[in-house]
Amino acid sequence: MVDVNGNFHPVVAAFKRAMVMIWLMLAGFSPAFAENAPDMNALFAQLAQTEGEGWRIAESDILREWSRSGSASMDLLLRRGEEALDAGDPVSAIGHLTALTDHAPDFAAGFQARAAAYAMRGDYGPAAADLARALELEPRHFGALTQLGGMLEEMGDQPRARVAYRASLDIHPHQQEAIDGVARLDAALAGTGI
Repeated sequence: MVDVNGNFHPVVAAFKRAMVMIWLMLAGFSPAFAENAPDMNALFAQLAQTEGEGWRIAESDILREWSRSGSASMDLLLRRGEEALDAGDPVSAIGHLTALTDHAPDFAAGFQARAAAYAMRGDYGPAAADLARALELEPRHFGALTQLGGMLEEMGDQPRARVAYRASLDIHPHQQEAIDGVARLDAALAGTGI
């Protein structure tokens, strides 16, 4: 139904909006999520600030944004995978996270989390491949870079581990794990142990 000005009747317009919202939800998108998505560039700029405490808020907002796939079922798989990791069960974590990466191949958090599960089992090849995919999807993924640094350090590749830690700190200069990693490797590469 169209009025004399060519506009849809308000009931018809509301119905069309509702149908679009339903279609988006069925497709795995949350309209509220899309409308409220933060400005990631601004968050990363705030994260890189060396003074003040605003970086803590930015870090929290970035991590929260990265944990949202846009699909409740995919977010649930991520949570289950992370819970299995926290419980020290990499096999279950890999199962949940493989289901996630199969169904959400453009969701960096799934690959980063599965890399942690593979690394927990000592499967560094698959872990490195997953970290590469996570960084391909989100080049600013400081967690993946720090994780890569830790894995390379554990494998004895100190120079490349230091590069990964430094790249992570270039994005997020407040990460204690990466700061400690660089200090440890600087001392080791200089020939003095900590």
